[in-house]
Amino acid sequence: MLPEKVIDFHAHFPAAQDPPGRNLHPLILAYSRQLRDRWRKEYGFPKPEKEHPGNEKQAERWAAEARKNGLEKIVFMTGGNNETLAAIVRRYPEIFCGFAHHNLCDPDAVDKLLYALDELGLSGYKWFGPLTDIPFESPELKPFWSVLAERRTPVLIHFGVLGGPGGTVWHPRISPLSLAPVARAYPEMPFIIPHFGSGYYQDLLHLAWSSPNIYIDTSGSNDWIRWCPYPLTLKDLFAKALDTVGPERIIFGTDSSWFPRGWARIYYEQQVDVCNELGLTSKEMNLIFYENAKRLLAL
Repeated sequence: MLPEKVIDFHAHFPAAQDPPGRNLHPLILAYSRQLRDRWRKEYGFPKPEKEHPGNEKQAERWAAEARKNGLEKIVFMTGGNNETLAAIVRRYPEIFCGFAHHNLCDPDAVDKLLYALDELGLSGYKWFGPLTDIPFESPELKPFWSVLAERRTPVLIHFGVLGGPGGTVWHPRISPLSLAPVARAYPEMPFIIPHFGSGYYQDLLHLAWSSPNIYIDTSGSNDWIRWCPYPLTLKDLFAKALDTVGPERIIFGTDSSWFPRGWARIYYEQQVDVCNELGLTSKEMNLIFYENAKRLLAL
């Protein structure tokens, strides 16, 4: 059984800009490349293209990719900067949605947020726990959260390991539980935690059990299950999420971005297979792959 409609709630638009580099020791860099090459081979993914075709062509390719795979919408969490991503979304508003993505700790973060939501027409906000310099419940951040809560804007925050091999594995806000005070203070604001918590699944389940405004995003390869000291499968992740929050708070995504891979259909197929193995009904599957995202995006 397949879902009737699909919204990919978690992708990244590969914009024409130089990504910020990481100053890694040559040994760590070589190790990182080795693991990434192995990961690509296991999934049959080609290497990312080196020459960027330009944002207009990239948008055209992504629109064609979405249509080819029957997606109702694809939601880009990042795409250069807020202005760049908004311009991309405006080219294909019937297919694309975009989230604001800027540091909530910046002095002008609230102004940037209002501009992104009101002027640029972006649909949500995306950030990273391990890139947040102060506690989420800090008084300085209250105006930022208040804007989002008043509008019930969806907020996606990445927790857990970040940046691949050589990346971040420790930070005061690496656990989803660091969001608990804010999630409790603003129960009307939906928070989406991607990749099943990216290594912090128990913390995510506890947070989601405690707060009805926490949603679980399924996106990516979820290879982090390999680094757990106990057996864990994608089926286990779905089963525990369903048992804890039900299908109403699980949201499908792929974390797709670069070409020539395009849309990571294999992640979709794996997740559909797991849902069928677990015996989900058509209604439950449609909630995960379409209806929940539609509701949060107010489509």
